[in-house]
Amino acid sequence: MVGLAAPAEAATSATATYTRTQDWGSGFEGKWTVKNTGTTSIASWTVEWDFPSGTSVTSAWDADVTGSGTHWTAKNKSWNGTLAPGASVSFGFNGAGSGSPGNCKLNGASCDGGTVPGDNAPSAPGTPTASNITNSAVTLSWTAATDDKGIKNYDVLRDGTKVATVTGLTYTNTGLSAGTDYSYAIQARDTADQTGPVSGARAVRTTGGNPNPNPGTKVKLGYFTEWGVYGRNYHVKNLVTSGSAAKITHINYAFGNVQGGKCTIGDAYADYDKAYTADQSVDGVADTWDQPLRGNFNQLRKLKAKYPHIKVLWSFGGWTWSGGFGQAVANPTAFAQSCYDLVEDPRWADVFDGIDLDWEYPNACGLTCDTSGPAAIRNMMQAMRAKFGANNLVTAAVTADASSGGKIDAADYAGAAQYIDWYNVMTYDFFGAWAAQGPTAPHSPLTSYAGIPQAGFNSAEAIAKFKAKGVPSSKLLLGIGFYGRGWTGVTQSAPGGTATGPAQGTYEQGIEDYKVLRNSCPATGTVAGTAYAHCGGNWWSYDTPATVTSKMGWANNQGLRGAFFWEFSGDTTNGELVSAINSGLG
Repeated sequence: MVGLAAPAEAATSATATYTRTQDWGSGFEGKWTVKNTGTTSIASWTVEWDFPSGTSVTSAWDADVTGSGTHWTAKNKSWNGTLAPGASVSFGFNGAGSGSPGNCKLNGASCDGGTVPGDNAPSAPGTPTASNITNSAVTLSWTAATDDKGIKNYDVLRDGTKVATVTGLTYTNTGLSAGTDYSYAIQARDTADQTGPVSGARAVRTTGGNPNPNPGTKVKLGYFTEWGVYGRNYHVKNLVTSGSAAKITHINYAFGNVQGGKCTIGDAYADYDKAYTADQSVDGVADTWDQPLRGNFNQLRKLKAKYPHIKVLWSFGGWTWSGGFGQAVANPTAFAQSCYDLVEDPRWADVFDGIDLDWEYPNACGLTCDTSGPAAIRNMMQAMRAKFGANNLVTAAVTADASSGGKIDAADYAGAAQYIDWYNVMTYDFFGAWAAQGPTAPHSPLTSYAGIPQAGFNSAEAIAKFKAKGVPSSKLLLGIGFYGRGWTGVTQSAPGGTATGPAQGTYEQGIEDYKVLRNSCPATGTVAGTAYAHCGGNWWSYDTPATVTSKMGWANNQGLRGAFFWEFSGDTTNGELVSAINSGLG
């Protein structure tokens, strides 16, 4: 690393170092670190560099980055320009292409930027493995990095912070806390003191400790669908009559639409216009023709009056309306403003306690494919938190695809986590009759199992991957489906059988509510922590009160914030599954 060239009579005063922290083929995440190595304070800093043609910055944070052709300039923000002697500051960016920076200048003088002319930076070491895990220690091992001039040593990073530098390929980290989640990665340093890309991350949970560190604070969240008031004849009052209202903490109202870069109403009639009779209403009082607010919103208001502990979030997006996020992320600030204006509309502002974005799946080809980039969710959640403030909840429903290079890898969920209260990890719909000929497989496996059709498609690996990327356990909810997915034309009882197509369902093929399946096709076995049923030629997989209870125990042992489910109307009239979630989480 080369220091900033200073006047002849002055000592070297500052350096700038570049690191490529992530790489996903078509793009990457880069980080610059500016360090004051002198004896007097620096009042401001500007880093300049050139990228080869075809490589560019697509978004940045903690600095104002502009480009002109292949030349890029980053200037400090108002709050991070001053550096005391010995202090350092970092800023990051997402880039397109595969090139590395060159011709770096810091405050107009030369600097290295993490590469030495004629000397390549080292490669990434192998993802570390963990062994000998105890209440207070873990041993890490990794495969060597390579470098054209030789490797000098390795930095061990815990939760993104360097905790040790070693010359070998193993390190034992001691002094840890019992029952705590940590994330480890390794970065190589060559003989010129250049650092290369960081290895993959390894999640580690130490043994012991209290498996439920926050008793009484678990989130127990259910989705209420606006369209359920039609064919399903499921209303807010059903939360009361089933006993579920007393056993939940939060409701996600689904869904608001995402159109033209704005949050918009999903179904105005169901939301705030439908008139309820006395027998349909939460409090037994009928709506009148001239009252200012009716529909689900008014019923939710009455529910909160009856159960003050319940918080309600308005969820926007979902599968059908997720295509609008591509346009919304082009201007997160404007989108957040539109959402705030709608959620805080004076007619129903008291109904809602925050906002949820059902993120399916910008930059990862959900309903549509877009090029919003991995930083889209970070930028969006930052804008949401800035607009909604600390007194409102800000959450997101996110993918559970933990496959290598899959949907979790496609977005900066760790970067966004600092702005949100929690993620609803959609640990269901891993498998289903969209693969019409099978193989049959449980749609919500807790763990992997022999013969699973796709590696990384299970709850445990999804949660582990989020943790490894730096998302705290306390910001993760485990998802439960109150429905089953099934095939017909199946002769094999165990998973892995062939089929002729989707089984018949009440509302659509291949899917059916738990309240129906528990009677029409009772469970005949379990696999990977969930149940399955073979009846006649049909094969279904779904969760039962018993498997839900075991999943809640697992969630507690993982230190998760709680659980959520899709959705209320799939449960029995006495709320069997909600009761299992409530008692299982404690």
